[in-house]
Amino acid sequence: MAKTAIATDSNSGITPSRAKKLGVHVLPMSFYINDQKYYEGVDLSQKDFYQLIADAKTTVGTSQPSPTELSDFWKKLLREYDEVVYIPMSSGLSSSCTTAMMLAKDFGGRVYVVDNQRISVTQYQSVADAALMAKGGMSARRIKKRLEADKLESSIYIMVNNLNYLKRGGRITSAGALIANVMNLKPVLQIQGEKLDAYAKCRGIKAAKAKMLDAMHEDFDTRFRSYVENGEMSLMYSYSDMPEDEVERWRKEIEASFPHFKLRAEPLSLSIGCHIGPGSLAIACAKISKGDNG
Repeated sequence: MAKTAIATDSNSGITPSRAKKLGVHVLPMSFYINDQKYYEGVDLSQKDFYQLIADAKTTVGTSQPSPTELSDFWKKLLREYDEVVYIPMSSGLSSSCTTAMMLAKDFGGRVYVVDNQRISVTQYQSVADAALMAKGGMSARRIKKRLEADKLESSIYIMVNNLNYLKRGGRITSAGALIANVMNLKPVLQIQGEKLDAYAKCRGIKAAKAKMLDAMHEDFDTRFRSYVENGEMSLMYSYSDMPEDEVERWRKEIEASFPHFKLRAEPLSLSIGCHIGPGSLAIACAKISKGDNG
């Protein structure tokens, strides 16, 4: 039986300490802040990141791993393992997945790159599922096939608290951000695999949270109904640099709305946080991928 390594990038939100517990390997993503390069989870924590970008004059840019960084990462793993399953962020949100797929061709069928259209907490679920399948003896090829079969079976809804960060990234005009902030508008964004889209505009945090809960109930009652009924759906909540009491309040509201689910919480990955800034809340779900050795 082949010994299989499960690997991902830090867009999954998996920290080095959490990776150790899961038995997986994480390639840190890099960010340029005022032209200085930082690596997520190495020399850039969540707290440090939001402090650095608080200044309106700060420039922030994301950078995908170089072919050399990725190749060296896989080579190191292949000294210990027979094969690697690599789960990067969705190809619809970054070119890093396509780059990884092209690079994997040079590894003689020992590296399997999974594009299952997920990011942050939903990507985390894929990595956790892959780790369990690998421990059960499933081959890298079959793990990739299983994850990609479920690639669109997830949802993320995110409330943006401060539109100034979307303005910085050119996703909203200065006038639009000013009007929205004055009117206390809280956009709700959605990620349905391929890309980040607008979902709704709400007056205030309370209305935005209600809209996200309604959206998730709608998903559970329609396209994910069979998964929910079969206990194959995970439910998560997330946040970006939000006060602990606000995060706890959000958890209790989700628990009250979905009493039969065990919740998991993780901060939003910095690849999302750099676009929406601090103070955001999110709710997400993802189908749990399972398999056998057949």
